[in-house]
Amino acid sequence: MTLHDHIEAYIAYRRSLSLRCRSDAKVLRSYARTLGSVSIAEITPASVAGFIAGQGALSASWIFKFKILSGFYRYAIGRGIVSNSPLPVRVPKLPPPFVPYIYTVEELQRLIGATDALAAPQSPLQALTMRTLIMLLYGTGMRISEALSLTLQDVDMRERILTVRDTKVFKSRLLPIGPGLTTALADYHAHRAAYPLPAGNASAFFATRTGNRLYYENVAELFRRARRLACIGRDDRARYQPRLHDIRHSAVMHRVVAWYRAGADVQRLLPHLATYFGHVNLASTQRYLSMTPELLHQASVRFERYAESEVCHAR
Repeated sequence: MTLHDHIEAYIAYRRSLSLRCRSDAKVLRSYARTLGSVSIAEITPASVAGFIAGQGALSASWIFKFKILSGFYRYAIGRGIVSNSPLPVRVPKLPPPFVPYIYTVEELQRLIGATDALAAPQSPLQALTMRTLIMLLYGTGMRISEALSLTLQDVDMRERILTVRDTKVFKSRLLPIGPGLTTALADYHAHRAAYPLPAGNASAFFATRTGNRLYYENVAELFRRARRLACIGRDDRARYQPRLHDIRHSAVMHRVVAWYRAGADVQRLLPHLATYFGHVNLASTQRYLSMTPELLHQASVRFERYAESEVCHAR
């Protein structure tokens, strides 16, 4: 059996355990293609290190690929396919962790406005799709994969509820939505109804002109175009520019800041936010709370109020 054969067997094994492995499978198949049609016993540490390092600068993708290959080689060693792992023994020092970009409300408005320029005769729904998608991502904090997986039957505009199925943590959840977002979705649905429904009511909500589901890569490229048109970006020297996924981070941050401003009990509300955003635990939500100047300010104001009350009480 070749490396490719063992990798396909490993992917099938993981899927038999009901484990999501779309990203893992992509990396593993890339690994097999890069190393070629070889026996797993022929693979050298140098070739594995070259694949993990890739062509660009050292980044978090090194760790990502390393972890995926570690799982594969644990599987291979456990079944006696190989006797040892050719993975690097030492983990290199990575650059500082990635910091999400938090869009301001004004930037989000510019971003939505910029989608008008995405109109194309060959893709009549394109501009409206991106406009509605950005509004949905910010209004619900959904993952982009969840939004693109929505079907017509998942969007209940009468009850103002979205059904998010088969999420990142293998659970479905219901998301209540506000009247403004409901109106935007209803407007999109009215235009979407003029296009094919290949699977009937189970057809993709956000669709191409053929009625099929959109690919993430195409949506991400359209988003980059809109972002540039809206003149939104980090300093020119920055390695990462604002991403589509950062809208989800922004939604979390803006909600927490709004709670601080309203004097709400943020610690009590955070578990509810974690559930709404589809996080498996509160720690996952807390990782989204980057310390922006606005959040620091609101936290400082809250602490000052607390300190003043404590001083008054002590008197």
